[in-house]
Amino acid sequence: MTTKPRIAVIVGITRPTRWGVKPAEWIKGKIEQDGRMSADILDIASYDLPFFDEPASNRWMPSQNPQAVKWQRDLDKYDGFVFVVAEYNHSISGALKNAFDQAFNEWNRKPAAVVGYGGVGAARAVEHLRAIAVEVHMVNVPSAVHIAGGEFVRVHPLGGVEDDISAIEDKLNTNAMIDDLYWWTDALKTARAATRAEAA
Repeated sequence: MTTKPRIAVIVGITRPTRWGVKPAEWIKGKIEQDGRMSADILDIASYDLPFFDEPASNRWMPSQNPQAVKWQRDLDKYDGFVFVVAEYNHSISGALKNAFDQAFNEWNRKPAAVVGYGGVGAARAVEHLRAIAVEVHMVNVPSAVHIAGGEFVRVHPLGGVEDDISAIEDKLNTNAMIDDLYWWTDALKTARAATRAEAA
């Protein structure tokens, strides 16, 4: 019996005033409601990761820092990822970039989907994240969810009109992103299993 692919929804913002936990919980719920995958939230704020200071990436040698090793072990449990990102000077947060740098093998040959939020839906941060994902040998999911403009203001405390992202779901690309995420997660999980079987 095959198990459902496991997805980690990664909260890529660590500021005390962050809003990112809310869209993370929302997209986790949408993935679980779809039923084809299971989902958990991984919050990088809870890992206390140091700035990357290993002699090399764990692509080349094992990491020494216990928090980095814990992060890697937790990532390794998952078949795919959804990154929840805000935009910082046209890029992702420094904390999320550091979290990428603290692993390699655990990202490898797995899909990266994105939920971005902000004035332009974190569009430029999403593009930067996709370049980073390629470098750690991930596959980018082409469809993304961008919570932007008037919709963003409706659900964010800055606007405060609504308090529930479901109020703007009809304006988002959620179903397409989940469909693409499932397709790539299932395909890559199957391919990784076949590679392991051939190597055994």
